[in-house]
Amino acid sequence: MAEAHSAVAFSFSVTPDGVDVKVNHEAIKAVWFSGIRSWKKSIGRFKNGIKNGVYPASTTSLIFIVAVVFGFYFAGIDVSFGLVKFIETLPFINTLSSTSSLYLSLILFSTVVWISYSLATRYTLKLLLNYTGWMYEPRNKMSLFTKLWIGVVKMFLGKKPQLYSYQGSLPHLPVPALDSTMTRYLLSVRPLLTDSEYSRMEKLASEFQNGIGRKLQRYLILKSWWATNYVSDWWEEYVYLRGRAPIMVNSNYYGIDAVLRHPTKIQAARAANVVYSMLQFRRSEDREEMSPILLNKTVPLCSWQYERQFNTTRIPGIETDTLVHYKDSQHIVVYHKGRYYKVYIYHRHQLLTPPHLELLFQKILDDPQKPAKGEEQLAALTAGDRVPWAKARAEFFSVGVNKSSLHAIEKAAFVLAFDDEPQDFDKKEPQKLDNFGCAMLHGNGYNRWFDKSFTLVVSSNGRIGFNGEHSWADAPVMAHLWEHVMCCDDIQLGYDEKGHTKGEVEFEPPSPIKLAWDIPDQCIEVIESSLKVARDLYNDVDLNVMMHDEYGKGFMKQCRISPDAFIQIALQLAYFRDVGKFCLTYEASMTRLFREGRTETVRSCTVQSCEFVRAMQVNSMSKQEKIKLLKKASDVHQEGYRNSMSGRGVDRHLFCLYVISKYLGIDSPLLKEVLSEPWRLSTSQTPHQQTDKLDLSKYPDMISGGGGFGPVANDGYGVSYIIAGEDVIFFHISSKRSCSIIDSHRFGQNITQAMADMQKLFQ
Repeated sequence: MAEAHSAVAFSFSVTPDGVDVKVNHEAIKAVWFSGIRSWKKSIGRFKNGIKNGVYPASTTSLIFIVAVVFGFYFAGIDVSFGLVKFIETLPFINTLSSTSSLYLSLILFSTVVWISYSLATRYTLKLLLNYTGWMYEPRNKMSLFTKLWIGVVKMFLGKKPQLYSYQGSLPHLPVPALDSTMTRYLLSVRPLLTDSEYSRMEKLASEFQNGIGRKLQRYLILKSWWATNYVSDWWEEYVYLRGRAPIMVNSNYYGIDAVLRHPTKIQAARAANVVYSMLQFRRSEDREEMSPILLNKTVPLCSWQYERQFNTTRIPGIETDTLVHYKDSQHIVVYHKGRYYKVYIYHRHQLLTPPHLELLFQKILDDPQKPAKGEEQLAALTAGDRVPWAKARAEFFSVGVNKSSLHAIEKAAFVLAFDDEPQDFDKKEPQKLDNFGCAMLHGNGYNRWFDKSFTLVVSSNGRIGFNGEHSWADAPVMAHLWEHVMCCDDIQLGYDEKGHTKGEVEFEPPSPIKLAWDIPDQCIEVIESSLKVARDLYNDVDLNVMMHDEYGKGFMKQCRISPDAFIQIALQLAYFRDVGKFCLTYEASMTRLFREGRTETVRSCTVQSCEFVRAMQVNSMSKQEKIKLLKKASDVHQEGYRNSMSGRGVDRHLFCLYVISKYLGIDSPLLKEVLSEPWRLSTSQTPHQQTDKLDLSKYPDMISGGGGFGPVANDGYGVSYIIAGEDVIFFHISSKRSCSIIDSHRFGQNITQAMADMQKLFQ
């Protein structure tokens, strides 16, 4: 393509008259502006690092302290108690004039006072944030101590915090006491075991608790003192990066559009607004202009996971993968009809506007070129097993055009995939929503680059979704970006009456560059093999995306029951009716109250939830008795959720003890059994309204359809749900078709019936 020549800044030829050097001025300008942008980002990071390093202190407080020290000194009061005089005697300072040495000494003393003040403030806030008792108290009946604590915390929070301002003030995740973990574990498995099985498990727990568990616990405590977070690095490595199975379906997750709203059906226009919104979000992240999320407007959450949202890719390895994050990227990569394009998103160090992006995307959609040999299904390598992909990458993508083209994909801010099929939502045709979810979860196995931090997908009729890689962060971070996109795309940017982006094309942006490939037959064989693995995997997925609009969190709150607990107990009731027994249930909760916190497991199947489920099968029992059991089960569930959030969970503790046992070469029958127990019901709630930009009372049809993930166990269900507004809940239910005892659509019907039966209790 002609535009590819602009990538070369210099060219020369040797003639009889000497060397003829030609300079491409546009390329030189691009290099120049790229350097300026890089320096600006480096300076910005340095300035933000200083601000965050002393936060909640500020330069204003430094000026104030300097003014106070000077004022007192010239008023005849030495607040330094002689330290200023001592500083004046130090080498270099004592060589200055008396006036200069005095002023410099006063400034140095003031700076030391200011630094001491900032450190004292930070560590005081860190000490205050170690208190988690506020979670266990109802908002309308808080103790006096908690009210005072909230007031003091707000005093130390400071003003106008940046995204990472509170990172240094967040406490470390505490290691739970071994005895309490064993007690909670035994309590969680009690409803799943017979008396004899439970006695055996009690014996195993006792032997572990009084034996090698003590030794493993000491090592773990030592790690917690040394590491920022005693769980997160091992969790990322052993749960995600060391997995050799395909990450498509098994690990990656997806999100779908706000299905009640369809702002435009023009594919290029929708992509332009969404890409621009995402790049604005990235710019806010880079500049740290985003405010950190505060629970109850008081307690900050860790922002560490945002660092790798963009410009990040997963690199396959033989034994383990690695995550590579680039500090900056000035392009995205677009996939359409089997072809890959590099699209620059800046021109003269200015972010391209939606009209410019729409123009570029339309060029790609209209491009008649055919994909190169092997190019169309190339991404199947990222969908199949990891080892063949690692070997192929080393053998076929380490030199030449393949290396440079692959590097363009891996360094891109993210990948944009244009689909040829439409996606939509119709309550009368629920299968459409299932198809939408499947398209985002796995596509056709080769039209998503599953290794990228996320792939944005735009369907032929303008519907959008994404596929997210899981190792770099958890779903709430992508949900935050998705909310921002929903708000900016339609409400802030909008479309004209014909469905195109608003604004004018003021200049001709750099044309897309089609990536070149030279893929040999041996590599194509690996691609086809990986695609077969991917097809077998996604053909086995049974996905049911269901909209429940009979009632939502508004009704649940009227019942004075936590909406999350209400839904979790409904899932227990539905599963029991579906399979005829109870199972170990996983619910993800966050641990972002602590630095570099990720997730913890809430074991939702409890003795109390089982009692309620059994009671629902007894027609003779009164509604009042059933409600009493429901509320008791809800309270226990909430207690477990709070324990998980506050660092008192069971599973991450046992997981880390297991890792240490492997390092030490110690076999533990208990840990081996605990870590091999299948989660036949794996659940997760997608957070909603993380940004104050999303006003559902003003825009009720902006509710997100949420997203989901593949089944965790071969004979189990994966259930993701989003409480989208006061009256709507979306459920995403996945399972494997190869297992005859489960069925996602049957389970969806059981959930609907369970929700209806629980509603009747209060009518």
